Amino acid sequence: MVNITRAADLTVIGANGGGWTADTGTTAPASPLVQPVAPWEPLGAISDDGLTYGFDEDSQEFTPWGLTSPFRTQITKSVRTFKVTLWETARVAVQSIMYRLPAGELEPVGGITSFAETASPVPDRRAWWFLVMDGDTAKGFYVPQGEVSDRSDVTFKQDEMSAYEITVTAYPDAEGNTVYHSDKVPATPEYTGS
Repeated sequence: MVNITRAADLTVIGANGGGWTADTGTTAPASPLVQPVAPWEPLGAISDDGLTYGFDEDSQEFTPWGLTSPFRTQITKSVRTFKVTLWETARVAVQSIMYRLPAGELEPVGGITSFAETASPVPDRRAWWFLVMDGDTAKGFYVPQGEVSDRSDVTFKQDEMSAYEITVTAYPDAEGNTVYHSDKVPATPEYTGS
């Protein structure tokens, strides 16, 4: 009889987590176990939908004459995205992200925050740090060059939390990397065949 190898401690449930943003050029926290400090700004409460780490890829298949299956495939597009729903819509860092404005332009004057949305937004790249935690397991995602590429509608109604649902697209940095991973996970036990 075949023994199926399984290890529950090698699984991850996104039980908790958070997100932070800073200016591009800001280095990643040293590990997923270290609290991000200034200039990192917290994104605050994230909806219970958690974090979605997305893969958008296209490829081109090459099938030789006389065959019905490809003998080579070339990846032609490979994009990484992070999707979150931010609940703390009054947080300055969150407003800055949603409206693509410097945080300094959103400081209240006399208790009132005033700003205008432009019809011609400029690029708004930032560094991002996303963290997923599950017990002793922690997975950190550092995006040195990311930008909000999609924003969902905002609903204001009595029985629903007003929120900013955003998608951040990761762009290549000077080394050609889009996402850096920093994880604290249990060691995979050596496979013994039983």
